[in-house]
Amino acid sequence: MKRKTIIIYSAIACLLLQVAGSYGQEHKGPLCWNPYLFNNNDNAPKLKTTALTLPFFEDFTDYDLYPNHGRWVENQVYINNTMCVSPISRGVATLDALNEKGLPWVYSNTDFASADSLTSQPINLSPYTPADSLYLSFFYQPQGNGYFPLAQDTLFVYMKVKYGDWVPVWRTPGTSLAPFKQIMIPITDTLFLHSSFQFRFSNIAALNWADAIWNVDYVRLDINRNMNDTAFNDIGFSSDPSFLLNDYTSMPYRQFYAYPVGERTAFIVDSINNNNKTLQPLSVGFSARALNSASTVLRSPVMHNITIPPATIASVSDSAYTITITPGGPYDKVVFENKYFFQSTAATGSIPNDTIIKNQVFDNYLAYDDGTAEQSYYLTLYPSLPGKLEVEYHLNIPDTMRGMAIYFGRQVPSSSYKLFDIEVYSALSGINGATADNVLYRQEACSPGYADTVNHFWVYKFDNPVALPAGTFYTGAFMPALSGDDSLYFGFDVNRVGGNHAYYNVASAWVPSSLQGAIMMRPLLGQYVTASSVPVVKEAVRPKWEVTPNPAQDKLNIYFPGDEKAAYRITNIQGQTVLHGQAQSGTTIDIEGLKPGMYFVSIALSGLSGIPQKFIKL
Repeated sequence: MKRKTIIIYSAIACLLLQVAGSYGQEHKGPLCWNPYLFNNNDNAPKLKTTALTLPFFEDFTDYDLYPNHGRWVENQVYINNTMCVSPISRGVATLDALNEKGLPWVYSNTDFASADSLTSQPINLSPYTPADSLYLSFFYQPQGNGYFPLAQDTLFVYMKVKYGDWVPVWRTPGTSLAPFKQIMIPITDTLFLHSSFQFRFSNIAALNWADAIWNVDYVRLDINRNMNDTAFNDIGFSSDPSFLLNDYTSMPYRQFYAYPVGERTAFIVDSINNNNKTLQPLSVGFSARALNSASTVLRSPVMHNITIPPATIASVSDSAYTITITPGGPYDKVVFENKYFFQSTAATGSIPNDTIIKNQVFDNYLAYDDGTAEQSYYLTLYPSLPGKLEVEYHLNIPDTMRGMAIYFGRQVPSSSYKLFDIEVYSALSGINGATADNVLYRQEACSPGYADTVNHFWVYKFDNPVALPAGTFYTGAFMPALSGDDSLYFGFDVNRVGGNHAYYNVASAWVPSSLQGAIMMRPLLGQYVTASSVPVVKEAVRPKWEVTPNPAQDKLNIYFPGDEKAAYRITNIQGQTVLHGQAQSGTTIDIEGLKPGMYFVSIALSGLSGIPQKFIKL
């Protein structure tokens, strides 16, 4: 019987592999958490007792993770400049399915329901009448650099009437990526013209697995406007300056100093958005300095006089400067400050978007990412086919790898029990002319972790340091795909420009990644590494349970201790819920309608979740 079961598993795995192979083994998905908010200790917002007066304006330029409490009430949206594509200006408010701590609103519910809110502080509109032509305007963008909102993932605008009720005044269904679009909403009903008026952006989302993204920018509320009042007297930076390095985003300074000509980019580039209806002249400056005790000047301010057409995003660039800083100690951290700025003009107005700084950090790691993840990267794996994911790096001089920092995406089912190995290779068979794999080191039985360090990577310290020569090496994860150990979700920086240097192996051959972005794994080099805390898994308090048979054809039986009902949920390999409900122990669930393939079933009993079980539907 065991022999027959193995044959069934292998046959199904091969069938699924053929089907999935037509679409590729690698995928992008929702991030399912935001570590920047996870441990943030921002003060709780408060409703202001004194109402604001017009005009009301917000472009989220002075962003710091959460909205400005002088203008907004809640902390539920994420203020950033990475989840958006071609924003109106630097900084947007992102509404998704994550709460103010960066975690799913409800872990056990994939139904569509209200998620984030962005509510204005009270605004005194009592002095005005409909004749004052009062308009609320804003720009919005679906998806951005995240996961696109489905049609049910609706974005709303509500307004508060004088009796305290909230009334929906605008909505739009979810869709795939689109440019920012401006909406004009006239306020003509006298029910809104009171001393404690408020407006609110809100979204509906699936609450525990999809990061359905909406970006909001440039919110304006004022009188004497009309439907054609869509331009504003402002010029601002719309992106961060590019990195000084041409491929890595960060590396040890000793590695950079060994070959600065090859590692340094030719130009440092930024973008500026002219939001006026007329041609605008502008004087833009660039400067650079080392953030050391002497504040060493690397580039004295250089000014450029440019003219930007109306409603246009223009690029500005400066040639990369020659490095004048010699290494101190071999493991010293070095930081260069690159700054773009405007000379004051009428076009820039009073909005604080006239200076932007990007720090170039040289530290103890190699990175292709910018430190922020917009999506997750994962592989399609099967019970009999483990997966490998390796990222290619290079060294200019010999060095020692002492560990790895990894940014994980959260996933459903939970990845808490998905052990993996960190592997280091000097060669991958079939890649760059290699005829065979050459494994240098393996750190076994690692568990994923979240939000431990300041930069939100989980740090793994090697038991034995790995001496690496100058040249190419590869490092990444081996995922055994046994029991619940299927593909992990890794942070994916989709803002990455250039190749991602990644290779994966699911069906016994290495394949170059075809997805644009950077998988967020960072080799740690040189100095001693302090590992992140080992996550403690309290299996004893989790309900012990099982499902039979496995594989199953049309019925699935659930067994667990006790007489109370448990909530069960069946998801496919994409994390999508296909069946859910409540059941007592011994209940038979009808799965005849499911397509053949691999599924996960999870239960929640007495507020605790059992370890998710994997089964095959024949």
